[in-house]
Amino acid sequence: MTAAENVCYTLINVPMDSEPPSEISLKNDLEKGDVKSKTEALKKVIIMILNGEKLPGLLMTIIRFVLPLQDHTIKKLLLVFWEIVPKTTPDGRLLHEMILVCDAYRKDLQHPNEFIRGSTLRFLCKLKEAELLEPLMPAIRACLEHRHSYVRRNAVLAIYTIYRNFEHLIPDAPELIHDFLVNEKDASCKRNAFMMLIHADQDRALDYLSTCIDQVQTFGDILQLVIVELIYKVCHANPSERARFIRCIYNLLQSSSPAVKYEAAGTLVTLSSAPTAIKAAAQCYIDLIIKESDNNVKLIVLDRLIELKEHPAHERVLQDLVMDILRVLSTPDLEVRKKTLQLALDLVSSRNVEELVIVLKKEVIKTNNVSEHEDTDKYRQLLVRTLHSCSVRFPDMAANVIPVLMEFLSDTNEAAAADVLEFVREAIQRFDNLRMLIVEKMLEVFHAIKSVKIYRGALWILGEYCSTKEDIQSVMTEVRRSLGEIPIVESEIKKEAGELKPEEEITVGPVQKLVTEMGTYATQSALSSSRPTKKEEERPPLRGFLLDGDFFVAASLATTLTKIALRYVALVQEKKKQNSFVAEAMLLMATILHLGKSSLPKKPITDDDVDRISLCLKVLSECSPLMNDIFNKECRQSLSHMLSAKLEEEKLSQKKESEKRNVTVQPDDPISFMQLTAKNEMNCKEDQFQLSLLAAMGNTQRKEAADPLASKLNKVTQLTGFSDPVYAEAYVHVNQYDIVLDVLVVNQTSDTLQNCTLELATLGDLKLVEKPSPLTLAPHDFANIKANVKVASTENGIIFGNIVYDVSGAASDRNCVVLSDIHIDIMDYIQPATCTDAEFRQMWAEFEWENKVTVNTNIIDLNDYLQHILKSTNMKCLTPEKALSGYCGFMAANLYARSIFGEDALANVSIEKPIQQGPEAPVTGHIRIRAKSQGMALSLGDKINLSQKKNSI
Repeated sequence: MTAAENVCYTLINVPMDSEPPSEISLKNDLEKGDVKSKTEALKKVIIMILNGEKLPGLLMTIIRFVLPLQDHTIKKLLLVFWEIVPKTTPDGRLLHEMILVCDAYRKDLQHPNEFIRGSTLRFLCKLKEAELLEPLMPAIRACLEHRHSYVRRNAVLAIYTIYRNFEHLIPDAPELIHDFLVNEKDASCKRNAFMMLIHADQDRALDYLSTCIDQVQTFGDILQLVIVELIYKVCHANPSERARFIRCIYNLLQSSSPAVKYEAAGTLVTLSSAPTAIKAAAQCYIDLIIKESDNNVKLIVLDRLIELKEHPAHERVLQDLVMDILRVLSTPDLEVRKKTLQLALDLVSSRNVEELVIVLKKEVIKTNNVSEHEDTDKYRQLLVRTLHSCSVRFPDMAANVIPVLMEFLSDTNEAAAADVLEFVREAIQRFDNLRMLIVEKMLEVFHAIKSVKIYRGALWILGEYCSTKEDIQSVMTEVRRSLGEIPIVESEIKKEAGELKPEEEITVGPVQKLVTEMGTYATQSALSSSRPTKKEEERPPLRGFLLDGDFFVAASLATTLTKIALRYVALVQEKKKQNSFVAEAMLLMATILHLGKSSLPKKPITDDDVDRISLCLKVLSECSPLMNDIFNKECRQSLSHMLSAKLEEEKLSQKKESEKRNVTVQPDDPISFMQLTAKNEMNCKEDQFQLSLLAAMGNTQRKEAADPLASKLNKVTQLTGFSDPVYAEAYVHVNQYDIVLDVLVVNQTSDTLQNCTLELATLGDLKLVEKPSPLTLAPHDFANIKANVKVASTENGIIFGNIVYDVSGAASDRNCVVLSDIHIDIMDYIQPATCTDAEFRQMWAEFEWENKVTVNTNIIDLNDYLQHILKSTNMKCLTPEKALSGYCGFMAANLYARSIFGEDALANVSIEKPIQQGPEAPVTGHIRIRAKSQGMALSLGDKINLSQKKNSI
């Protein structure tokens, strides 16, 4: 068994910089030194033995000169020494010297100092030699009656481990501990004794519990936890016992200890699926989330609530607790709030949606009053999205939600305002009865909008949905108000002439640059003074955007003006009014075009925007019915198509989700009756305690795929050749944060190989945990060596090394066999994930590392190539299926994944099919990968490069 497989009791930090001392100097210190030098020498001996040194000559020295000392530090070190020192001869017999050691420990078990007694008892738990323990049994039994609880509780543990390993040494242990438990008063001693009975003799544990089941609430929390474990195990093995203990579990939900409440709630859910039990457990979980200050605890308990919700029968019970779940929103942590809102949204029904909306509205208003914090904006976004989802699912709520949310269009945080705008756009299209209300609110907040992106969206909505004469006039008024005095160029030149005279620009001596209100530069002498210019903010918003050079909003405004002008012409019969309105709209467009061509804006107007505005001017001058149809009907239809496609997609994903949760039972499936189930059949159900222990140890058993290629054999890497003197191959087992290399080493020679050592080194973000210990291999013998490697981040790593050995009897230097490199695949750490378009764009802008991969493949179909990339990189395609369907010779898709370390990876696939090269031409294009870390971006690029070509089968 290698060091990696041994159970490690004692961890010692070893300074590696010092030279190892010689055996003679250590012997001298242990014999003749004072207590301090003996302590230091003993520490060095322990470190050397842990490093694989054999020091048989020092054993008798330590027994003669160190063992009799009464110093507490030396006694502690001796416990470690006796734990690690070899106690048997090579043929497995106990060393004679150990009899003297055994006698010393018998004296320590009768020592008047309780610390020495207790620590000796703890040490005895680690002994695996029955011959050493046998003489100590009477002294161990006597320790059960010691006055001090520290000694008694360690005596119980010692008896438990001895009974488990060598039952013949103390066959009456369960009876002895049961009697001890009945009379014991100390909580920690009772807990240890009860835990032993659970594992050694469950019937006695149940007998004891049944005598004191009504007093369980008065016990200490450590004992209550063990009682919960016993009840779970008993009911798991024998379901007929449930009725006997379920009351006890209910009582433990009221425990003062959060740990006991958590375990009791988890056990109650597994024991009973009655609505009252589920409600009590869920209520307990909610209380824990609210009362616990640690965010990690909150997230773990929230996960348990989400697990409860996944069960169709429990979902209805949890729906009644939505308002209690929303109390968790008082936590400032964003991740907790996000999970809580998602859970509440999943549970909301027509019965409680009104209350949910009231709470969310209050929360939204609260975020306005809170001092600006990084997470406040994100939380507001979450609330907006949740309200959006509620309104879409329950249209009756939209009228209550819209007035509150419309206020946020003027918010400085563009992301929250964009979410509101998206919601408003969907609401105004879906709910005809709310159009008047939305237009009215939009006109109220229009002048206060600060972001140009939101302004464009608001203009589009007003242009599309203003249907009455009064509303159209109001939009024109708001636009004029937002644009300021027109013509813009002349008014700006007048303003400039009034405030900055040309002669003031000619200066002598030190000069200072000033920015005028149009964004142009003026200079000012250090001695001269000028009239203070008006602040930038006083300029009307739309005029400000245009002078900053943002003419895309002008193109949007031109479209809006065209739509409302065409609608006004259809509504009003008077020719004079028609012409007046159309002329005003055309004047606004013309003045914007003039401004764009002048030198006043910071950036000139783009050709695209000029074309758009010119087109709108032409449409208004001609007023053809075809253009009227395009502007006023087909634009809205395209939005309608997009929204219906989005809704269809959401319904499809919800349907898939519900299908997953609904357990389908086939007509000929056998019905399982709990009362008729044999005991051995019950064991097939998973033991939650065992599963959680395995998860904590990192030994979660993954279900192997049915495909034999996906089995362990697929992960075996050959390290040396078949003709090498030592053959080696490794199975690479990847856990979450570490890699275990199981290396098979075969001696292919007829010689004995001594000190055969596997030497490993790593490249990348990998770290070797411990050095594998040397082996001796007989001729044609084999052995397994295990090595642990820690992983810190998502990037390709390489493990390389060699095997060195001495040949028995040969005088030559050490022999060396170089191993092949082991490449650690990044795919073991990457999982598909999902995010919104806005989040994707934001991350794309933020991430600094980009890797551009040129497409070089033999695949001829665009969709096939995309599917191949998704399969080989573990990424998820964010572009909807409808956008990718059809055939047009090119394709663009966004991909996203997240690593188990929480790192994001983004990719944009832009590919085309070169039609001019014929139907068999392969796909061409680029894949751009962006990530926060360089390693992630490079590793993903390498993975795509390696797997681009599809192997022909």
